[in-house]
Amino acid sequence: MDNQDRFKQAYRCIPFSKSKNSDLEFGDKILMPVSALHELMKRETPYPWLFQIKKYYNPARVSHCGVLEFTADEGSIAMPDWMMENLNLQQGELVMVENAFLPAGKYMKLQPHSTRFIQLSNPKAVLEKNLRNFSCLSTGDTLMITHNDEKFFINILETKPGPAICLIGTDCEADFSTPLDYKEPDKVEQNAPAEIQKKENEERTVFRPFMGKGRRLDGEPVEMVKDDNLSTTTTTTGGCAGGSTTTLGSRKKRGTLVFGSKGIETKTPKRSSDGDDLEVEEKQVQKFQPFMGKKNVLGKRSL
Repeated sequence: MDNQDRFKQAYRCIPFSKSKNSDLEFGDKILMPVSALHELMKRETPYPWLFQIKKYYNPARVSHCGVLEFTADEGSIAMPDWMMENLNLQQGELVMVENAFLPAGKYMKLQPHSTRFIQLSNPKAVLEKNLRNFSCLSTGDTLMITHNDEKFFINILETKPGPAICLIGTDCEADFSTPLDYKEPDKVEQNAPAEIQKKENEERTVFRPFMGKGRRLDGEPVEMVKDDNLSTTTTTTGGCAGGSTTTLGSRKKRGTLVFGSKGIETKTPKRSSDGDDLEVEEKQVQKFQPFMGKKNVLGKRSL
């Protein structure tokens, strides 16, 4: 159709909320005067009747809509409030309405304003039900849909095959983008479990072997004595007959020690008259040498 044959007319806009048709708010259809119907029929405008709507004095922002009825007052049109907000229109402002021919929609990308919408049990079914009230969609518009008396606003980020598409009698694929109010999880909160685990590990008591207290056979505690002449700790068992002293890491004895059935007896050397203690001690003290005893076999002589 040539541009000269297209319907094109200026009207004053009135929002549905200010008229008796507030129930028509949910959808993209407007009310036009009956004179518009006569013009469309006279020009033999093909169906569906879709329109481009924009500000009369500032036509940069454009949207599209359908028509529901021709019952508006002459010289004016009634339109949804959300559509007036998209075009930044005020009540009574002048708009230009022109019939448009839009391709059948194949794809749309949507962005809900709230994560509440995508948390619904079946958001695509809710969207499909609401889009039955729409004739077309325009990239850049913000739609309002409802579910269980709750309003949801959705941005139209992309439409294919064109910037505006017709939804009548077509199957259109829909994708959802990240909602506007979505926030990435706080990194500190993500790391919190790891930090708590690390702190628990630090506070956990470390196992240290051989840190308990020793006791003798008679139940008395063992006194821990530090020998100044040795680099290791000496355990002394005293207070009973035949008490003994054992030095860890050294085989030097104090008093008498018995190993096995045949003990190696070590006596404390007496001080010599000439005062040469070191020489006497070296001759009399026998150092313990492991595995140096005799081997006995039953019924045989000693080896």
